[in-house]
Amino acid sequence: MPSFLIFRTGFVVSVAVVLALLGYVVGSKPTQKASRLGLRGLQRRRAIEASDGWRSIEPLVRWLGLRISAFVDSERRTAIDKRLQLGGDWLGLTPDEYAALSILGFLGGLIAGAVVGYVGGAGMAALLLLGPVGAIVPALMLQGAIDERMRQMNRGLPYAIDLLALAMSAGLDFPGALRQVVEKSSNPDDAVVQEFSRVQQGLQLGFTRKQALLELAERAPTESVSEFVNALVLADERGNPVGEVLLVQAGVSRMRRTVRAEESAAKAGVKMVGPLFLLFACIMILVMGPMVLKLMKAD
Repeated sequence: MPSFLIFRTGFVVSVAVVLALLGYVVGSKPTQKASRLGLRGLQRRRAIEASDGWRSIEPLVRWLGLRISAFVDSERRTAIDKRLQLGGDWLGLTPDEYAALSILGFLGGLIAGAVVGYVGGAGMAALLLLGPVGAIVPALMLQGAIDERMRQMNRGLPYAIDLLALAMSAGLDFPGALRQVVEKSSNPDDAVVQEFSRVQQGLQLGFTRKQALLELAERAPTESVSEFVNALVLADERGNPVGEVLLVQAGVSRMRRTVRAEESAAKAGVKMVGPLFLLFACIMILVMGPMVLKLMKAD
């Protein structure tokens, strides 16, 4: 028995020493201020101003992201950065900060699991369950932001193309038409407005129209955006009038949006079968339950 206690004590001490050394190595780097420059910095500032909760934990995420940057390989960092861009530079995070947010989510899940296990008597089961759940919460939130951004692009693109075609038919060039769409928009946080603003900035920086549009297709890989970009790139290469191409693309985008709405309406009936069946089962239980109990008492 004493040997077992000595072994357990030595193991705990060793783990504590390793964690202390790891904490010292990780915490030895100085904290850097988060950049507020560029589009990612703008998104960070907006997220901080919009949420008190995120404002309180953003310094911790930035601090931990700096310290785990050496443990995130370049391939993984590139993949995370691409997903953050698809989500519209979600929360203004860098790939290292996103990894830090996942770690904090895991630790928060462990704490919640420990509390639930202690209060509810679930033991280690709650700890093992809520820890991974907390780690994947940032990924689920990022995926939700990506899906919402793609929906905004599909919904708003036909209207924006109509405005582009109208502005070009009034005598403006393509950059001027883009400027009108961006400046006259009532919602600067709309995905279409933000992406058109980035295209406009790319043109101002000296990018060709093809380069700026291809970057748009990479940031918003939806079928509607791909068709819009391919049509404009092809028109630019062949010398076709861009205004006429925009009118055609506006009609195609509206038709595609109508087809997508009809498909969603058709799928809604199928998806409602399950909830309706459960509702019908609940009604039958409420109606037949008292009768069955009366018959059982009578017997």
